[in-house]
Amino acid sequence: MNENKSNFTNFSKLKFVITITILVVVWAFAFLFIKIGLEELSFVNLTIMRFLIACLVLILILFFQKKRFSKLHKKDIVPIFLLGFFGVIVYHLGLNYGEQFISPAAASLIIATVPVEIIILSTIFLKEKIGLKKLIGVIIALCGVVVISIWGKAGASIHIEYISAVLAVLIAAIMSALYTIAGKKLLTRYSALSLTTYAMLLGSLGLTPFIRGSLLDQILKMSMTGWFAVIFLRFLNTAVGYWFMVYCFENKKCK
Repeated sequence: MNENKSNFTNFSKLKFVITITILVVVWAFAFLFIKIGLEELSFVNLTIMRFLIACLVLILILFFQKKRFSKLHKKDIVPIFLLGFFGVIVYHLGLNYGEQFISPAAASLIIATVPVEIIILSTIFLKEKIGLKKLIGVIIALCGVVVISIWGKAGASIHIEYISAVLAVLIAAIMSALYTIAGKKLLTRYSALSLTTYAMLLGSLGLTPFIRGSLLDQILKMSMTGWFAVIFLRFLNTAVGYWFMVYCFENKKCK
């Protein structure tokens, strides 16, 4: 009996490691494909395109797999909308805007500070204590962001667009941290798939005011490379990526 339990535990750990590895690889490529997509779409239209098809896919999953979804409670509609809008939509608007002026590598380094924002926000909102080692790590990470902000653009003077881009990506990182903390609480009532789906669908409603005629014009002029970048961001990076991420949150504590 104990042996079977041990085997199951080992399988669960292996499944978690595989899931988070796939997530890291998929999201690592996102920074490059965002840059490619921005060559043919505005940062707002890229965000809209990214979630338009992703939401349609999630609606189909919701329709055909109803039994797999937790019931959406009325009291959670507003919190989940806010979770999806700020943690998903604002995150991508900030990241897409930033990558217009900074490199994918610089953007990825700033986004990599998300654990730092999680520590800071957990200290503020969850009253968690921060040890000396974590404090030193936070200071080093924030110094790194300052270095990227001032010296990250080699061979050129720093312009307001570059600084605003760094700040936009930093805001995106903060939004991701908020998504992590708030999502962890909601996962006590919803499954990973349910929370991901509801957050993305409700949050995407916030993009409606940004839809303009330029979206159709840019879509009609897109090349095969542009379409490939958008499709990658739509399916693997957005729908599958967020599903995997929330699954990881559901099975491990955020540290």
